[in-house]
Amino acid sequence: MNTPPSASASASGTGRTGGSSVQVGALVPLTRPGWVEAGQHLLAGLELAVREVNDTGGIVGRPLELVVRDTAADPQRATAAVDELDRLGVAALAGEYHSVVARAAAGRADALGLPFLCSSAVLDALTEQPTEWVARLSPPQSRGWQVYADFLLGAGHSRIAVATQPSVYWASGTRILRDYLAPRGGAVIELDMSALTPAAVCDELVDNRATALLLLVGHPEPAVPIVKSVRRDQRLAEIMIGAPAGQPEFAEWATLLGDDSAEVPFLRYLPERLSPLGARVEKVLRERLGEAPSFVAFEGYDTVAVLADVLRSHGTDRACTAEFWPRVAVEGTRGQIQFSRTPGISVWQWASTPVQVVDRDPAEPGRFRILHAG
Repeated sequence: MNTPPSASASASGTGRTGGSSVQVGALVPLTRPGWVEAGQHLLAGLELAVREVNDTGGIVGRPLELVVRDTAADPQRATAAVDELDRLGVAALAGEYHSVVARAAAGRADALGLPFLCSSAVLDALTEQPTEWVARLSPPQSRGWQVYADFLLGAGHSRIAVATQPSVYWASGTRILRDYLAPRGGAVIELDMSALTPAAVCDELVDNRATALLLLVGHPEPAVPIVKSVRRDQRLAEIMIGAPAGQPEFAEWATLLGDDSAEVPFLRYLPERLSPLGARVEKVLRERLGEAPSFVAFEGYDTVAVLADVLRSHGTDRACTAEFWPRVAVEGTRGQIQFSRTPGISVWQWASTPVQVVDRDPAEPGRFRILHAG
C-alpha cells in the first residue's frame, strides 16, 4: 500500500489548470488509535477524484487542492482541525470515517458556517440540531443496522449477544438492534468488554444460549482476540460472529485472523454491480492501493465528485454551497447522488445509498459473498 501523506499534506494532482487553487479540507484518520486502513482508503478515493477533476480543467480553470488533516479518531483533534481549516479559508470540508469524530467536526462546521460533506460516518445524530451546512453520503446507522437486523432474523437468529465498549456509536447501534428486534421476537444481550475477557465472553454466550455474537468493539483490539477465543471454543461451534460496523472489510482483518476471518457478516455500502464509472474507478484504486478498494475508497471518490460539481456550479461562496445541497444530482461510483431531508436525520442525506450484508468466503477469504441487501 502507498504511504499516506503527512497530517499536514496537500494534494492537487496534475492537469490543465492555472491560477490560485480552490482548497477543500480533508479530515482523515491516518494514525492510531484511528482506523488507519480505512483512512488510507478514504484518502486514496479523495485524491484520485481530485486528480481527475484537475485533469478535466479543475474548478473553472483553477486547480482543486486537498488540505489533509489527520484526526487519529480524536474528536478534539478534529475540532481543532476544523478551526484551522476555517482560518485557512477552505471552500468546504470533506471526509472522516469515525462517527464520533465526524459528529464533533460537523457540530463545529455548523457553528462556523463551513460546508461539510461527510464521506463515511453513519451516526444518525451527526449534529444536535438540523443544519443546512452538513450533508452525508453514507446511510444513517438506523437504516444500515436495521438491514443487518433483518439479515439476522432471516438467518434464524433471535438471541443476539453484543460485545460492547463505551461509545456513543456502539450504544446507538445496540439501541437500534434492540428496538428493531424486540417486536419481532428477538433479544439483545449486552456483554460489557470493559469487564470481560475474551474467555469470559465464551462462558456468557453459553450461559445466555446466544446463537449470534456481534462485535461492537474496536479493531484490532479487542475484536481479534474475541474472534480467536470464540472460534476455538468447541461449545460455540455453531455460533455466528458478526461485525456490522465493517471490521472484516479490510485486509488487516484477514491478515490477523487467517481462516478465522471468514464467515463474519458485516455492512458494506456498495451496489451488487458497479456502474461503468465505478468499475473504472475500482481498477485505478486497486492499482493505487495494491489491493481491492473498500467501499470507503468509493465514498472518498464520490465526495470530491459532488463537491467539484457544487463548486463548479456556484463558486467558492460557502453559503451558496450549503444552499445547493438539495439541488445536487451527480453520477457517483455507486449510483445517482441526490440529497434530501430524512425524518430523524439532522443533515442533508443521500437517501438511496446501497446497503449490503457481506462476508468473506471460507473457501477463499479474499473473496466477498453478498448475503443480504436492503
